[in-house]
Amino acid sequence: MSQPHRNLFTLAIHAGESPDPVTGAVAPPIHQATTFSFATADEAAAAFERYIQPAIDWTGGDDPYVYTRWGNPTQTTLERKIAALEGGQAALATASGMAAIATAVLTAVQAGDHLVSAQTVYSGTYELFHRKLPALGIEVTFVDATQAGNVRQALRPNTRAVYIETPGNPLLDLIDIAAVAQIAQAHATRPLVIADNTFATPVNQQPLKLGADVVVHSATKYLVGHGDAIAGVLVGPGEFVHRARTGMLRDFGGIVSPFNAWLALRGMVTLPLRVERHNANALQVARWLEQQPQVSLVRYPGLESHPHVALARRQMSGFGGMVAFELAGGVEAGKKLMDRVRLCTLAVSLGDVRTLICHPASTTHSYIPAAARRAVPAPESLVQGP
Repeated sequence: MSQPHRNLFTLAIHAGESPDPVTGAVAPPIHQATTFSFATADEAAAAFERYIQPAIDWTGGDDPYVYTRWGNPTQTTLERKIAALEGGQAALATASGMAAIATAVLTAVQAGDHLVSAQTVYSGTYELFHRKLPALGIEVTFVDATQAGNVRQALRPNTRAVYIETPGNPLLDLIDIAAVAQIAQAHATRPLVIADNTFATPVNQQPLKLGADVVVHSATKYLVGHGDAIAGVLVGPGEFVHRARTGMLRDFGGIVSPFNAWLALRGMVTLPLRVERHNANALQVARWLEQQPQVSLVRYPGLESHPHVALARRQMSGFGGMVAFELAGGVEAGKKLMDRVRLCTLAVSLGDVRTLICHPASTTHSYIPAAARRAVPAPESLVQGP
């Protein structure tokens, strides 16, 4: 199993932050402002040029603040912290995980392009790819990306992006990030590899170091960690992030509020500590579930029974806080379990300090048509718990 970088504990606290230059406040302030002033007309013109002409070479410098839809100091602090934790050049904070996914994907592909996606992805991602992207003239092919060769076979001359999620929702399948990245790099169009790292977090897995180009998170989950804010982030090359900020994010308006960005900052300070405990608790629960006669299947990357356990040990430094299991009694047994849990809360989400439990077939996956569910396979009796 790969080893986590111990300086993540330091980065989680200090990266992106410095005492407030005006007050000396140690904790980052909330800049609850919509607009920012300029000293001169020329300064204002230069700032607007930076955003109106996104093709300007990205030099790694800070973009000027104009309007919070285009950037905000609290948002910048969050972006610097997650970029440091993921080992990326730059980051962009958004209003939600889906805003981050949509912003990243629509920066990478446009009408006439082709996207290859893993078939095991979050249901909201599947809905975006299955319905919304084709309506925009973007072709999407779903493949079983746990076999990297399937990605290679799906690539076309107009493929511009490959989208993966590992561990995948809801079955916790794993994808070999390095293998998929090598395939993409060898293809004529050099499609970007976009990896959803929500379930693993940068504490357990760092896709950019394995060859992925862009990482996305639903920050709502482990990064915020307290179930009280919705946010998303994407991390990648500075030029790509700048295009995303001055293009899709600015024009579609999926911005994170300064307060939610601050809540994410508050949560990320303890991220490595929380994830270590999530890892330990989930492994203990998964091992216990395997011993129960009422349970017919347990999926957790750290178990010997997981089909991709060797890959988990190679590309992850911890196995995460998510456990999926199937009850021998089927759907009715699942309902009975949901109605009788005491310490677990029946709710949709994950990564909270509270233990949540849900039944994907009747909640998060319920709005996917039955005929299309083969692209996001989940047994009807599957139960998920973080």
